[in-house]
Amino acid sequence: MSTSLSVLRENAQAIWQAGVDAVLPGPLLAEALAEPELRRDLEEAARIVVVGAGKAGAAMAAAVERLLVEFLPKLEGHINVPAGTEVPTQKIHLHAARPLASNHPTPAGVAGAETILQLVQGAGPDDVVLCLLSGGGSALLPAPTPGVSLADKQTVTRYLHACGASIDEMNAVRKHLSAIKGGRLAHTFAGRRLYSLIISDVVGDPLDVIASGPTAPDPTTFANAWSVLQKYRLSEMIPFGVTEHFQRGVRGQISETPKELSSRVRNRILGNNVRALAVAEAHAKSLGYAVLNLGSYIEGETKQVAVALAGICRSVREQGIPLLIPACILSGGETTVTLSDDPGKGGRNQEFALAFLAKMQRVGLNGTLLLCGGTDGEDGPTDAAGAWVDAETLVAVKEKHLELGVALARNEAYVFFESAGGLLKTGLTQTNVMDVRVLLMHPESPETPLPASPSTISSRSFEK
Repeated sequence: MSTSLSVLRENAQAIWQAGVDAVLPGPLLAEALAEPELRRDLEEAARIVVVGAGKAGAAMAAAVERLLVEFLPKLEGHINVPAGTEVPTQKIHLHAARPLASNHPTPAGVAGAETILQLVQGAGPDDVVLCLLSGGGSALLPAPTPGVSLADKQTVTRYLHACGASIDEMNAVRKHLSAIKGGRLAHTFAGRRLYSLIISDVVGDPLDVIASGPTAPDPTTFANAWSVLQKYRLSEMIPFGVTEHFQRGVRGQISETPKELSSRVRNRILGNNVRALAVAEAHAKSLGYAVLNLGSYIEGETKQVAVALAGICRSVREQGIPLLIPACILSGGETTVTLSDDPGKGGRNQEFALAFLAKMQRVGLNGTLLLCGGTDGEDGPTDAAGAWVDAETLVAVKEKHLELGVALARNEAYVFFESAGGLLKTGLTQTNVMDVRVLLMHPESPETPLPASPSTISSRSFEK
């Protein structure tokens, strides 16, 4: 591997890691729990009840206990987390609600959600509830509404994932199949104050969409949810119990989700993709790059968005528009993948890298590297956070006779990068603010000095 290529890889991962580090739960919660009103409520509370769900749940719980050590005698709680992410805690029970690398609700998740409902419903007039929410909360907090089974919800969720429905669309449906989402959890609260402390994994940070909004008013209706199922032609495929439930809801025979909540409920966004990109941008500039931050509102079909980024890449490399190299283009948000009839193994970040590579293969990637990674360390049902591509990837494609088009058509990005090299494996990060993509472009001449990553930057390794 050339020195230039090594520097590209080191810098790309250091920039990505800087963004992830900026949204870790510990520092975010330290800021939130120092806020005067919240602090006063904690001091005067008879009990402090901590509930929640999400991929960052374990780290958030541990941080709360560490930051509120003087309040431990009156603290208790229960948080639904993915199995395998649990850490030692004293007063907050971490409940394994689903396996790793799965986005589907489970019976264990239902049991945990029922416990959370009971804790919030049981809050006394002088009790304060801290609800810790983060990405993955929807699947980790299943509480099927009466008349709908968990199996029914699993079937609907599976169909929505497969057809490429957006997170807003999926959550509109899930909220109207739930006894806890869409503001229903907060609606049961009658205590002193409920603070929902949130790490957002949704474009634009809409409170009603993150974890399907268990503590936020829900602007969607049964009619909206039913229209999503009709849009993707699922209304004839879903279980009868779900169809009957939605039709009754549309007719007004079932109460809607809460459209407003008590002033005792406070929702606070602690960390998001905007913050991660801002810190990644600052770090890239410190390394000497001209930076174009495309922001956190990047949505759409993964392959199409990747092709658009490839076009910007060529414009920079060939015309110096909109910036000169050495350049770094950052983008965030979350794209969607519409699966083939018989999909292989992969995730949206791996597919993004693969689609970018397919578009760039004719012009080459000399002096160019794209890293695509989920900030949670998970990309689809795989053990990779995402993938990266550079000039060496194209060499591997040729030498190993890999078929880019076939891998894209079958959604088999993981198998492709496992063979070509390029899987980004970081392990779980204990946070989740969607995706961060880092595109670096250096001069192709080996004599040109390149920005170098400072030795003080700690970054995890690429899988070679």
